[in-house]
Amino acid sequence: MTLDRPMYRVKRHLLGKPLTTERVSEEKLSNRTALGVLASDCISSSAYGSEEMLRVLVPVVGTAAFTMVMPVTGAILLVLLLLTLCYSDVVTIYTRAGGSYVVARENFGPDVAQVAAVALLVDYIVTVAVQVSAGTNALISLAHLAGNGWTGLDHLQLPVSVAVIVLLAYGNLRGVREAGRMFALPAYLFMAAIGLVLFMATVRAATGGLPRADLNAPGVVPLGTPGDGWLYGASLFIVLRSFANGGSSLTGLEAISNGISAFREPQGRNARRTLIAMSCVLAVLVLGVSTLAHYTHAVPYIDGTPTVIAQEARLAFGSGTVGTAGLVFVQLSTALVLYTGANTPFTGFPFLASFVAQDRFLPRLLTRRGHRLAFSNGIIALAVLSLALLLATGASVDKLVALYAIGVFTAFAMAGSGLTAYHLRRREPLRRVKITVNMLAAIISAAVVLIFAVTKFTEGAWLVVVVFPLGVWALIRINREYRHEAAALQRLPTGADRPRARRHQVFVLVETLDLATLKALRYAHELRPDRVQAVHLAVDEAHARRLSAVWESTSATSVELELVACPDRRLRHAMRELALRTTQGGETSLTVLVPRRMYTNVLGKLLHRGTGETMARALGQLPHVAVTILPFDASRAVRLLESGHVPELD
Repeated sequence: MTLDRPMYRVKRHLLGKPLTTERVSEEKLSNRTALGVLASDCISSSAYGSEEMLRVLVPVVGTAAFTMVMPVTGAILLVLLLLTLCYSDVVTIYTRAGGSYVVARENFGPDVAQVAAVALLVDYIVTVAVQVSAGTNALISLAHLAGNGWTGLDHLQLPVSVAVIVLLAYGNLRGVREAGRMFALPAYLFMAAIGLVLFMATVRAATGGLPRADLNAPGVVPLGTPGDGWLYGASLFIVLRSFANGGSSLTGLEAISNGISAFREPQGRNARRTLIAMSCVLAVLVLGVSTLAHYTHAVPYIDGTPTVIAQEARLAFGSGTVGTAGLVFVQLSTALVLYTGANTPFTGFPFLASFVAQDRFLPRLLTRRGHRLAFSNGIIALAVLSLALLLATGASVDKLVALYAIGVFTAFAMAGSGLTAYHLRRREPLRRVKITVNMLAAIISAAVVLIFAVTKFTEGAWLVVVVFPLGVWALIRINREYRHEAAALQRLPTGADRPRARRHQVFVLVETLDLATLKALRYAHELRPDRVQAVHLAVDEAHARRLSAVWESTSATSVELELVACPDRRLRHAMRELALRTTQGGETSLTVLVPRRMYTNVLGKLLHRGTGETMARALGQLPHVAVTILPFDASRAVRLLESGHVPELD
């Protein structure tokens, strides 16, 4: 006979059979699967990174934006090179989940490391919202360009994005390995799709048949001052804003270091190879999309659809049947990789949260593995927070990007500065090169954070600027509470577990004489106290007299019943006064047993109120008083009595 509760049976049906802790080592990712799972966030950023650069440049410099986008892309690729070298160092030295958090903790101490922790946690939350919103944009763009007038789907942006986040959370709750199987393929489909677009565009350009986008189409971002010069009409401020927006292409680069625990042994070497492969793919994709935008003049639209990458696919493939099929393949691949890119935080966030919780800066419940060996509490927390952000911004990619890069580039800066401190303390080969690379990565990353905070402050970045110090304060406050609890335990004298009172008394709270009361009385005797007393708080005098009469006439119990007058119906107050009188002087310890009747049917729950928990809270803070709630399955007892059987009281 199974004793599983209904909710557990539902969970088992939805998530599958539970996995034992010994199978954690089996829930590891191969390099190919890890590239698909952990790199999806990073490589999918190329789908909107170049578009975000153009969204800043086009309204100011007009067609000159398509020239300016190339040097800005070159600067971003240089940052990518520095960060790849930096994080190759990270995964080689620190082979435990946590990435920049671990680097900062080991080199600057746990308090400073909370800056990296908050940066990464915020970045993961925003990443889920951005990737999912961009994926939905890709689907709506497909409808715009290939739907034969099938437009007006923008109202589906929010509900579709919400549904995808719920699906991602469900997939990850099933476990790491199954999430890998589910989410690895789209990354490779996206690589193939963009590779096909670049190939077709190159062929058509070589034959003189690559068209340009219509810059005057309805809904496009208005063109600014026309000109062909790189800096014609543009200020340094605009170039920096474009560079900061384009920095969103590099988000996700830290995912491999944060999720290194998911790799097979040797973890450091496998993670490093996967990181280098991911960076090479990202560089090709970002450069390819920006180059196509340079030649085709694909321009962003005000409402975000059709996207730049969708326009490039349409221009590269053409408008025939084959061209439409190619467009469908590219857009579906783009949507899938963006959606699965949102899966990367579901791998990294729980690992990081569990690691921070082990350091006692987050609640310990985040360290527990769930039904399928995933960190279920972290997955659920990430899903709830990202859904809240999605609802607050209406699933707008443009609004979310303002919150995006600050978190991840803060983490980059912490990793670079931490590794610089690490190598400064050591004498090793290539020491100066490593110090230079990591210092440059830290300085440039900090500069991007500053640029984003200034240029995007009024567009939503102020929220992250405010959240950061509050988040760091909250984590340090949690840690302080844990440390105070540990310090209090250390101050206890030897033998603190031994009883101090000379006399032990047990009160059993009685509402009526039934099987639940008898079970509580039996348990009271098993405690072997000096005295057992049944207590009834008399609110209704008539009921109290009837209960007293029944109590005196029964032979089921030998315990005396004490009636405590409670004319003002303040049950908790009356019980507190009785408990204080009983324990006055500190010579008597008191245990209060509160029977709690449980009902499986809804009607039983409605007809019988539960006051046990409120009574326990009222008495639990009193000195020398302990409260125990004794559950009793009243519904089962009734069924047994109706069938002619006597229920057991044990």
